[in-house]
Amino acid sequence: MRQPIIAGNWKMNGSRKSIADLMSGLKNGVAEVGDVEMVVSPPSIYIAEVAALSSGTSIALSAQDLSDATSGPYTGEIAGSMLKDFGCKYVIVGHSERRNVRGEGDDLIADKFKAAQDAGLTPILCIGELLEERESGVTEEVCARQIDAVINKYGTSVLSNSVVAYEPVWAIGTGKTATPEQAQKVHAFIRDHIAKKDQTVADGLRIQYGGSMNAGNAADLLSQPDIDGGLIGGASLKAEDFLAIGKAAGNL
Repeated sequence: MRQPIIAGNWKMNGSRKSIADLMSGLKNGVAEVGDVEMVVSPPSIYIAEVAALSSGTSIALSAQDLSDATSGPYTGEIAGSMLKDFGCKYVIVGHSERRNVRGEGDDLIADKFKAAQDAGLTPILCIGELLEERESGVTEEVCARQIDAVINKYGTSVLSNSVVAYEPVWAIGTGKTATPEQAQKVHAFIRDHIAKKDQTVADGLRIQYGGSMNAGNAADLLSQPDIDGGLIGGASLKAEDFLAIGKAAGNL
């Protein structure tokens, strides 16, 4: 049985006050969620503060990105070891905004994935298609390519210490959401694609859905057999909504 994982990606949002309020709400309600791993991913400048605010709770800490380098003359970059030093358990790798806005390619993302693991972090590997790719019928091809960038370079076994987040890019921040059936079809494809290389890894891999999941649609999405959680954007900035998504996962 794969433990559900609900991770909140705060992106570039928040202030010291709003984050203190949000974490207070999460601390007060997280015990009622059930057997679900709840994760928050603040902007890097707030990681230390959120680590302190979440101390003594079951809430895990994630970073939103990391460097592929371990140290050196890389102004503005943050090494995985630094994130680990401040209590991070997870780090998001290859989010669509990094791929499609910042121009990060599959090879760099594969290296970031491995850098995360080498630093003792668990990468949350984001994959997914653009609207034009879905309309062209190449969703599965795109997802396979993005997964294989990691597998071909570092082996299938590295996925056993990771989470994969399927995020249809056309459904991020747009209010559009894949239907439960659409999302399940892609999640099942991802698991089957990996199973052809290593069944054990595929069976144990947690695959999140990352396209505008919210308190209203979470239960229907999470009820699908291959959807093991959510990578939550806007809804993770409101404690009540984020906890509701966690409870939806815990009630299945």
